[in-house]
Amino acid sequence: MCRTIRRRTTLVRALVTLTLALTVAGCADRTGSGSGSGSGSGKDGGDSVPTSVGCTAVTTLGARDSGRTVCLAVGDTVRISLDGTSERPWKPVTLSGPGLTATNSGLVLPPGDASAAFEAVSAGRTRLESTRPLCAARTGQVSCRGIQEWRVTVVVK
Repeated sequence: MCRTIRRRTTLVRALVTLTLALTVAGCADRTGSGSGSGSGSGKDGGDSVPTSVGCTAVTTLGARDSGRTVCLAVGDTVRISLDGTSERPWKPVTLSGPGLTATNSGLVLPPGDASAAFEAVSAGRTRLESTRPLCAARTGQVSCRGIQEWRVTVVVK
């Protein structure tokens, strides 16, 4: 029994380490340029238009946009949609800094998802954030206490 638990613990640690390494590798590609890929559309890819000032104008953001810096003009609205599960739910999206105000996202959410909409009301720099558990917690089984973070910086001009 003890040997089985050690093997499972070792396997879980290896999987968590691999997941974190892949997450960091994926985020490093996005944070270096400040513009992200922006080539997709929908919940995870974001709809984007290149700008001349080093960041990307967007209308939607998803989980894959974490680490990006995006731009909005006063009067624009950005929508956030993070797909989660009941075992790994996203916390509500929070904002810190001037420039954005929350508006009605108009969506009904499945358990674990997070959705938000923000309107650009004045020039400023705002950080949007959410978190969720890295692993599902299951009673009586080995689990991790890791947290997946989602952060986007929004520059309003």
